[in-house]
Amino acid sequence: MKVIEFTKVFDKSKLGFGMVKLFPKVHLLTITGLSSLLIAGVATSTNSAMETKRIVQPIQLELPATGAPLVKGKNAALFDTLASVNIPAPVAIKDTWTKETVRNGDNLSLLFNRVGLSDSVLYHFINSGKAAKKLTKIHPGQEIFFNINENNQLYGLRYQKNRLQSIEFSRTDKGFSHSNVTIEPDTKLAYREATIINSLFLAGTNAGMEESLIMELAGIFGWDIDFALDIRTNDSFKVLYNEQFINGEKSGNGPILAAEFTNQNKTYKAVRYVNNKGEADYFTPEGKSMRKAFLRTPVDFARISSHFNLKRKHPILNRIRAHKGTDYAAPKGTPIKAAGNGRVVHVGRKGGYGKTVIIRHGQSYKTLYAHMHKYHQGIKTGAKVQQGQVIGYVGKSGLATGPHLHYEFYKNGVVRNPVKVQLPKAKSIPKSLLGDFTLMTRPLVAQLNKFDKTIQLATTEDKHSTINN
Repeated sequence: MKVIEFTKVFDKSKLGFGMVKLFPKVHLLTITGLSSLLIAGVATSTNSAMETKRIVQPIQLELPATGAPLVKGKNAALFDTLASVNIPAPVAIKDTWTKETVRNGDNLSLLFNRVGLSDSVLYHFINSGKAAKKLTKIHPGQEIFFNINENNQLYGLRYQKNRLQSIEFSRTDKGFSHSNVTIEPDTKLAYREATIINSLFLAGTNAGMEESLIMELAGIFGWDIDFALDIRTNDSFKVLYNEQFINGEKSGNGPILAAEFTNQNKTYKAVRYVNNKGEADYFTPEGKSMRKAFLRTPVDFARISSHFNLKRKHPILNRIRAHKGTDYAAPKGTPIKAAGNGRVVHVGRKGGYGKTVIIRHGQSYKTLYAHMHKYHQGIKTGAKVQQGQVIGYVGKSGLATGPHLHYEFYKNGVVRNPVKVQLPKAKSIPKSLLGDFTLMTRPLVAQLNKFDKTIQLATTEDKHSTINN
């Protein structure tokens, strides 16, 4: 009541300095405080037209446990106040994923520019770590996903190496963190068989096999069968492997688990075995290696255009000149593979051989590859190579009438016919692992035979049904 009376006097009177003495000290202190608040309020009101500042002050509230009903409790007045305030919902940042497929001639700069990101953004991304630097080596057909927000900021990036493997980058305060993501596909056991009428490729394709699977099959039996020379009509094969699926859609094939190939009435069988070191290779069901020390043919599915002949008449020189190797005709640019593990002892032109690579294999063996179009990257004198590694590409350099590989095989310094020479074998399963090998591979052979018998039975029933009808 006293405060109300004081306010009335204060509003209706002009207080002089002499009147201050009429008020008690307590009243004077109260007047001083109220004056300060009033001046501050006027100043704030005046400045609000120029600039508005928001001050957030935390308020301690007693919140109910999760799931419990919200009650006012002792904060009833504050609860009513907050309930009457219209608080706008926070504005969410909308992220947008954009997919770019790598084209021929593309680099990261072109991809970043296509999605509206500057070279400075690319610079900061590339320099965020070693994983990001690896993206400078991208290949046509690969996919890169960009996570860009509405302010055109790069928040994330996903590099899809293949359907099963990707690298994901996420924006952090210090740059970009990354994680490797591997999808484990669902697998289904698959079986294919075919009889060759025209070619292995045609027979495999008609049986529902992809080109890569046909090549893998040829690679397994390539030490015993020359697929450029030995294949005959009515040769046959059987293959057991895993098909891979992602979300019900086929994504690829796993490795061949077991296979059988009949060539000129001789049957070869192979099973896949992974040893205790995680190394996988193919062996006969008895444990002997399918791999020999040398490939029979260094070019896949080429045609022999000229055989080993020490009395052959040279087609260009038009005189008798020993043909010390085998010529494999193939299109220009066809990959040439090292026939065995060894060390390169020559890379360069060699007279009529043209561009030539010579590899030494231990102390006793040497192979020569001539008339190349070009050498594979990294192939130089002194380099170590592995069996099956690409060393160059078919061409017609030197004295050659057309693109082909001239291949020579030497044993103890003496040239031998590479088609007929008996190739040394690689190591078989050691006795210490023979028990584990049998345990792991016997079911594969049984499964291969089971599929074969099932198909034979179905074929027999179809024949009977046709006869009865």
